[in-house]
Amino acid sequence: MVIVTLQRNKCIGCNYCEEFAPEFFRMSKKDGKSVLLKSTDKKGFHTLKIPNHEAEEAIEKAAKACPVKIISHKTI
Repeated sequence: MVIVTLQRNKCIGCNYCEEFAPEFFRMSKKDGKSVLLKSTDKKGFHTLKIPNHEAEEAIEKAAKACPVKIISHKTI
């Protein structure tokens, strides 16, 4: 399982996350910030649990590309 966390309020709207992992990230048309699809929000931290490890590579690329380092992930 891969757990992904996005600190959306710190997003600068660079779009790298959507480029590297479009199945998990979209850019909001309202404010231009990243949205972690199907995630739960807890005090500004949007979290998604992904059951398969196949997504790990795309998530890792998105996290490394993020210039403000607001995407984190861990494998359990």
